[in-house]
Amino acid sequence: MGDPGLFGYNLRLAARNIRRNPVLSLLMVAAIGIGIGASMSMVTVNYRFQSNPIPAKSDVLHYVRLDSWSPDEPYQGGEAPPPQLTYLDASALMRANAAYRQAMMSRARLALEPPDRDLRPYFVQARATTAGFFAMFDVPFRYGGGWSAETDDAAEQVVVLKAATNDRVFGGENSVGRQLTLSGRNYRVVGVLDDWEPPLRFYDAGVGGGPGSPIEDVFIPWRLIVANELQRQGNTNCWKPLEGEGLQAFLNSECVWIQFWAELRNADEHRAFVDFLDAYAMQQKELGRFERPLDNRATPLMDWIDEIGGVPNEAVVLLGLSVLFLVVCLINTIGLLLAKFLGKASEIGIRRALGASRRTLMEQYLLEAGVIGIAGGLLGIVLTWAGLKGINAQFDDDMSAFLSIDWKMALAAVGLAIVASLVTSIYPTWRACNVQPAAHLSAN
Repeated sequence: MGDPGLFGYNLRLAARNIRRNPVLSLLMVAAIGIGIGASMSMVTVNYRFQSNPIPAKSDVLHYVRLDSWSPDEPYQGGEAPPPQLTYLDASALMRANAAYRQAMMSRARLALEPPDRDLRPYFVQARATTAGFFAMFDVPFRYGGGWSAETDDAAEQVVVLKAATNDRVFGGENSVGRQLTLSGRNYRVVGVLDDWEPPLRFYDAGVGGGPGSPIEDVFIPWRLIVANELQRQGNTNCWKPLEGEGLQAFLNSECVWIQFWAELRNADEHRAFVDFLDAYAMQQKELGRFERPLDNRATPLMDWIDEIGGVPNEAVVLLGLSVLFLVVCLINTIGLLLAKFLGKASEIGIRRALGASRRTLMEQYLLEAGVIGIAGGLLGIVLTWAGLKGINAQFDDDMSAFLSIDWKMALAAVGLAIVASLVTSIYPTWRACNVQPAAHLSAN
């Protein structure tokens, strides 16, 4: 195979042999392509679920939890604290400002009234958060930027728009400084995000942002969710009844509904922050709260994703089934290759009698199998793309940005097809190259 002339000769022979029996060759390409398409679809899904959504900062982003739950039983019978904080605790952590950066957040549902009266109002998803959100998560901006901590404190009516929202409402123009009506109140646009659709809404992971969930349409200062009594969305869990009625009673309750993130740049900052959490919990114990044993956590992003089950069990099961299906397809390919190569036994016998070595014949037929594998891999890429489109169609939210095949997966598909075709061709090629020349010469 090291001789370019011999390689070219074997390649021409492989192409001729493939054209000589097109039906059998197409069946092998189809078997490999279908197996690759099914398996790579699920490999891509699992790969996406496990991929790092923000590689540059995932090791410094930490999800914060405090065990303020009932003293009578752990949260949902488990061994971990609740995944969210109460209003009292989240507000206290923000005031303490113990992390390099921090952000508290929740989701809301707002009615957006476009300035163009020809456009009908519609509901949008909103993320109510604090000023540190944008820098903490490296959020890119097309126009303007986020708001300041002073804006947070003053509960100013400002908004940051998702790029698609700005395109829909303002035609993609620079809308910074313009007014936008949300649920009957006027907000001033201070920023427009660039095209930012991370494969995982990681800042909301495990709480309301599953894989492929699109980012929110608008972002507003967190205090507005209370000041404007906005319609909240997301999980809310309470272990004791509210003492009183109305919003203030809810804010003073032991209900957990706020997510909290901290950016801690090194081990020392992480250790100091956890010590701060423990000290805060001890203070709350003196006030009659936090009656459970100390269990306060600042969990790195990727560990948090693993903890909440970054890869759903269904995806793992389907991956196993798709691999078994690929094995079945390859077994069928072995049978087809065996039939094809043994069908050329007389030709092989004559070539052996004329001096062709087993090695030369092995190289030729393995090259032929490799060509079939490449064709099967290319077909597999097309079928993988179709399979991911089909999976995407099963979800209410558009997951096309999440469930897509990138160049790494495309190369993996072709590589897997070539390796699979070569492996499956070893036995048929060995059988074909070990025919006895004398038997076929006497027959002729």
